[in-house]
Amino acid sequence: MSRRGNAADDLLSLAGMRQKRDSASHMSTAGLDPSHVMEVGTGFWPSKTLLSAVELDLFSVLGAESMSGEEVGARLALHPRAIDDFLDALVALGFLDRNGEGTNGRYRNSAEAAAFLDKQSPTYVGGFLELCNAQIYGVWRELTQALKTGEPQNEVKLKPYFDEIYSDPAKLEQFMQAMAGLSLGDFHALAERFGFARYDTVCDVGGATGQLCRTLAGRYSHLRCTSYDQPVVAPIAQRSIAAAGLSERVSVASGDFFTDALPKADVITMSHILHDWNLDRKKQLISAAYDALPDGGAFIVVEHLIDDARRDNVFGLMMSLNMLIHFGDAFDFTGSDFAGWCRDAGFGDIEILPLTGLTSAGIAYK
Repeated sequence: MSRRGNAADDLLSLAGMRQKRDSASHMSTAGLDPSHVMEVGTGFWPSKTLLSAVELDLFSVLGAESMSGEEVGARLALHPRAIDDFLDALVALGFLDRNGEGTNGRYRNSAEAAAFLDKQSPTYVGGFLELCNAQIYGVWRELTQALKTGEPQNEVKLKPYFDEIYSDPAKLEQFMQAMAGLSLGDFHALAERFGFARYDTVCDVGGATGQLCRTLAGRYSHLRCTSYDQPVVAPIAQRSIAAAGLSERVSVASGDFFTDALPKADVITMSHILHDWNLDRKKQLISAAYDALPDGGAFIVVEHLIDDARRDNVFGLMMSLNMLIHFGDAFDFTGSDFAGWCRDAGFGDIEILPLTGLTSAGIAYK
């Protein structure tokens, strides 16, 4: 056979291989839908729509009322071009309900928005979303750089994040209220599900507004609680505790939990504190809690604990990336990670107690 014939056979063989490959590729993608890819890739669209609604205070303006689009636009000073798309997008996202169509449509808060996004609601969590909108949203565009460098990418790269927060009273107040809103449901769940009745004293390290102490003291009349944080935070906590009428049973103590011994108590709590720090700092805080507890005492952390397989808790994993962007070496962690660090510090039994949503309590007993 001529070389020409061999070349022709080779071309036919190559064409057949390509046809089989294309057919296999088509079969492997049959039934797949790119919707999830597009939803995640454009996830910042609905995110910013909600954040802007919170920034405009839309849900508090609506309150228990219903309004036409024109009325909402007038109250929020919206451009006429934006009103229908903005409000109907929030309807589609489940944050608003609408009765009627077109100009006859009237908008009101959904049950979820009324509970969590109206500032008049006792379960308001919009403070955290305000923080996201003002400080976090823009910084996330630097995620790629953070992934490459492992360095913080926020607006204070050359100055520690908490130094910036504590030096600005307005930012500090915003941060404290944001954390309070984020944790409210978890604190009530912890008060209900953990056996505080068998203890007499609690110290909440990084207590911020004193919300956890107020929640526990309100439920357990025998408890004496201490909210422990930086001196600059003390006035915020004292105002909140006094307003709740709990000053006799909830005290405020100040100090630096990396340089000062923690106040002694039967239970030491830390809510969303450990994830702010690198591994060495985490272990230092766990050891400090161990030293402050009596035998039989309990150390409790409230965190968005990542599932041990690191497959399911998307929010916990995203929060850990948020720690990377803001702090560099800080990170969120699994329940197994927490258990290992606590055993290294001398703790005995460890348990993980689910709270609300994707938040859990890690509990270590001395």
